[in-house]
Amino acid sequence: MKILLLITYSISFIFANNFDFKLKPIKIAENTYYFYGKEEYFSKQNGGDISNSAFIITDKSVILIDTGSSVQYAEQMKKEIAKITKKPIKYIINTHHHPDHFLGNNAFKNSDIYASKFTTNEIRQNGDFYIENLVQIVSNAMNNTEIKSPNKIIKEQELVLDSYTLKILHFDGHTKSDIVIYDENTKILYTSDLIFNQRALATPHANINQWINSLKKLEKIDYELLVPGHGLISKTKKPIIDNISYLKFLDNILKNSAKKGLSIFEILNQDIPKNIKDYSIFEEEFERSVINLFPSYENRFSSK
Repeated sequence: MKILLLITYSISFIFANNFDFKLKPIKIAENTYYFYGKEEYFSKQNGGDISNSAFIITDKSVILIDTGSSVQYAEQMKKEIAKITKKPIKYIINTHHHPDHFLGNNAFKNSDIYASKFTTNEIRQNGDFYIENLVQIVSNAMNNTEIKSPNKIIKEQELVLDSYTLKILHFDGHTKSDIVIYDENTKILYTSDLIFNQRALATPHANINQWINSLKKLEKIDYELLVPGHGLISKTKKPIIDNISYLKFLDNILKNSAKKGLSIFEILNQDIPKNIKDYSIFEEEFERSVINLFPSYENRFSSK
């Protein structure tokens, strides 16, 4: 009896420590859904559920775009997908190397995982560091998360997966490799983190000028629906225009601050335009942007 009680207690303890993401797939087109991540920074309260993932159901299988911040997230995502279709999740695309987009990979044992060569190398080299960092922030939601690297390198401009064709657009700016996916069947554009819709942009690996150039190219695409990496979907070009304005704001304030010889503290205490300040989690992301990007501006523009 004592042994049975101990086993029951142990099982209960394991499940008690699983984070409940309360995921609900949102239908955006025929056989096409996305999971809307919270417009927040990583925390114990959200379990790392801060970015969008999406999936497409084809005649034979499921194509998943990004796998979230943890194996627990991905396992719960799998269960929600299984409620809609019994077709296997055979294909995954990791759009870039930030942890909220690939740390769920290991939940998909039999899936091919596609990514660019740069993203694949970053996951292999730094994946464990991302896990260690998130364990400190979100705690139990990271339980059982291990690295699974992509096994398919995307070089081409088109992927045909079980006779379903996706256009693959290779950009940079948010990172050194940002994959955008255009589904001509539904005219949906999956921009990943090149677009943050009404959420302050994350810039730890950003090149602002390259990012703006990428956005200007995205603006020319004739899509009907845009699925950003963070924030709500959009039927307009407004998120692209807003992101260009945000990046120009960052570039100008950092450039002018460097020329004036301001400190990081002084930059953070400047008056910010209301349309910029109203972005979700602006204060956190603005501080991170200043800390990450300002040293390079000081080297370029500060008075000698």
